[in-house]
Amino acid sequence: MNNSSRSLKDDFDALTKDLPSGGAAIVLVPIALIVIWGLFTSFYTVQPEEQAVVKRFGAVVEITDPGLHFKLPFGIDKVQRVASARVLKQEFGFRTAATQGNEATRYSDRDYSAEAMMLTGDLNVIDVEWVVQYRIQDPIKYLYQQREPDTTLRDISESVMRRVVGNRLGSEVLTVGRVEIAEGVREEIQTIMDSYESGLHIITVELQDVVPPQAVRPAFNEVNEARQERERMINEATKRANQQIPRAKGEAQRLVAEAEGYATERVNRSYGETARFRAMLQEYRNVPEVTRARIYLETMGEILPNVGQVIMVQDDQAGPFPLMNIRDSRQEVAK
Repeated sequence: MNNSSRSLKDDFDALTKDLPSGGAAIVLVPIALIVIWGLFTSFYTVQPEEQAVVKRFGAVVEITDPGLHFKLPFGIDKVQRVASARVLKQEFGFRTAATQGNEATRYSDRDYSAEAMMLTGDLNVIDVEWVVQYRIQDPIKYLYQQREPDTTLRDISESVMRRVVGNRLGSEVLTVGRVEIAEGVREEIQTIMDSYESGLHIITVELQDVVPPQAVRPAFNEVNEARQERERMINEATKRANQQIPRAKGEAQRLVAEAEGYATERVNRSYGETARFRAMLQEYRNVPEVTRARIYLETMGEILPNVGQVIMVQDDQAGPFPLMNIRDSRQEVAK
């Protein structure tokens, strides 16, 4: 035994020599309890989805990651764990009931219609159910910058959603505008939470069921059916117009082209006839007798084939008699 151990033993014997029987046990038990307490309060474990904020006398000294860590015992260092890697969510208009194992998802039977009911820009009432998914990005801001950041997020989410839906038409919210609304709400919520330095990061805002209230749903379905019928009729009329208009334009272009071709043909024919007449006139002026005879013969050659029978009538004769039967002779020649 070294000198230090011997000294401690002597000091302990000096303290307990005047104690009655069992006094040593009375002193040893508290000391052992203190030692055990110190051992159990000198380390802590952080789970895989968590981060731990270590405070010493109220001041943050470090942020630790998942694993086993040591700290000052006896409550000098205090640890607050934050699920910074876990995706959290808040539900609006409905609540998911707790499930066990592979049990199908169940929803609470409580009525959250007051939370989901909203007024659109065209004064229609609709039920909007949505989910906000987020995670804790900065544990220090999340713990100490605001008193209840989760409650603040819930109030801001509902306020922003009501304002955005109130600036939209009901038909847009129910149909084509859902994605744009969700993205706009997410960006606006993130901007507000950043201004509050809440330490939260908004991952997504997802619209779930967007439907008219149960009381007006039959009337709303009738309006939708009427709108669909109107769209169908408009589409049919547009289709018919797209078929008829090009056809009419094509017919008009065809008629115009035929008219232009006919006009060109008539003009060219007139030019040709004029040129032929001038050439014949010139020839007639040079040799009028020959030209007159040729013209006469050409004309008769065009007229006689169309004459069927020639009848000659004399004043002193009782009845007409055929002079020539040109049509029959032409048929015999053709045979």
